[in-house]
Amino acid sequence: MTFTISVRDSDIAFGCEPGQNVLDAAETAGWAIPYSCRKGVCDTCLGSVTAGPLDMPGSGSVCGPAEVRLCRARPTGDIEIAPRRIAARTPPVRKRLTTTVYRRRQVAPGVTVLDLRYPIGRRTPFQAGQFLNVILDDGDTRSYSLANAPQHNDLAQLHVRHEPNGVFSARILQQLEFHDTVEIEAPFGEFFVEDGEGPLLLLATGTGFAPMRSIILDHIARRLTRPVHLYWGARTLEDLYARTTLQAWTRRYPWFRFTPVLSRPHTGWEGAAGWVQAAAIASYPDLSSHHIYACGSEAMTRAAAEELARERDVAPDRFHSDAFVSAVGAPPASNNPSQRGAQYV
Repeated sequence: MTFTISVRDSDIAFGCEPGQNVLDAAETAGWAIPYSCRKGVCDTCLGSVTAGPLDMPGSGSVCGPAEVRLCRARPTGDIEIAPRRIAARTPPVRKRLTTTVYRRRQVAPGVTVLDLRYPIGRRTPFQAGQFLNVILDDGDTRSYSLANAPQHNDLAQLHVRHEPNGVFSARILQQLEFHDTVEIEAPFGEFFVEDGEGPLLLLATGTGFAPMRSIILDHIARRLTRPVHLYWGARTLEDLYARTTLQAWTRRYPWFRFTPVLSRPHTGWEGAAGWVQAAAIASYPDLSSHHIYACGSEAMTRAAAEELARERDVAPDRFHSDAFVSAVGAPPASNNPSQRGAQYV
């Protein structure tokens, strides 16, 4: 028996098979709802079930109205939902591939850049800002943003933050050698820049820089001139592992600006300090024409959404975020410094 999911205050309706969650049912039917982890850890897919019954794994039966993570909500009858956003989108074509390690570099005390090559002749088209899943031997997955340009879709560059006791970052990553194999599936994610007008404001913390790198490289490859300003936050200057490249880009491309933001600045530091969104707010009294993309710790993405709405009246449809969380099954963190690359460590 197929259930019907209808979207409140719209003509949108689609089917859902028993045991299927709302997010997957929408995606299958060609409707995109924002998400990040797909495992009920972050709040990116948070939405309301305004009517109807559903099952929430770990919580039991729920009957609307209720606010739930739509990646976990499984209808047990016809339901009505009110997601934060929903848009028509061609169902994604994902590929599962066995990649090989091409290079592994430690670029900062707590960050490794891992370059993976796909089999000859295989490609995985994606949009700048999306991510892939690394598939572990037990079938579990770890999610990492794609840091390479979409034009180079025969490879994957991952920025992996080291986490104590992390299954991938602490155990597997450090043992990988040249030509070792890594199983992946891609692409995933609704965090990408739509073509259009208006300047782009990018806010990143830690390895949240990875999808921003992809977005900027895509801009360069397509010879776009839409203004882009990246604010990248870290504890120390050493943690901003790509700053030399970013500074070179600011000299080469008139449309690109880069502002480093340190939370623990060294003596003599004269640049921005504190939170990335606070630095951006201080520099931009008017953000009415900007589209904002925030990626990094959930503490930052939540605070950025709230502060930009309050201080600069940024509408929800112009603020896009991809929150990195630290571990499967952990509750959302209000002050968690982890990033994807350590999303599922």
